[in-house]
Amino acid sequence: MGKLTKKQRRMTKQRKKILKVLQGTTCHPTADWVYEQVKKEIPNVSLGTIYRNLNVLQEMGKIQELNYGSDYSRFDGNPKNHYHFTCLKCDEVIDVELEVVQEMNQQVADLVEGEVKYHRTEFFGYCSKCKE
Repeated sequence: MGKLTKKQRRMTKQRKKILKVLQGTTCHPTADWVYEQVKKEIPNVSLGTIYRNLNVLQEMGKIQELNYGSDYSRFDGNPKNHYHFTCLKCDEVIDVELEVVQEMNQQVADLVEGEVKYHRTEFFGYCSKCKE
């Protein structure tokens, strides 16, 4: 999408509602789930509007997109860099409250002789409900 214009950065009614929905949950929902929640208060909103606004909010640094390849994305209302654990059985995504190791950015940048803007580390396994 590139750089956002001043108009694109405006917090519209739809963006405010999407952000409120995401900040009000820790379930790391899909766009479809966000759409169903927003539609309760803004009945004429379209799924396309939700997708476009999720992209804009992500570019604005207000939310994180957790991309799982071409299958689907989940969205996080906490824009701060943090880790996630994903259950391989039920697909639950859980925030992991560990200090993010920022030194890795410089170590990797040195190894590839480039620049690292950010990194994302995720853990995969079985949650407490599914581990049996």
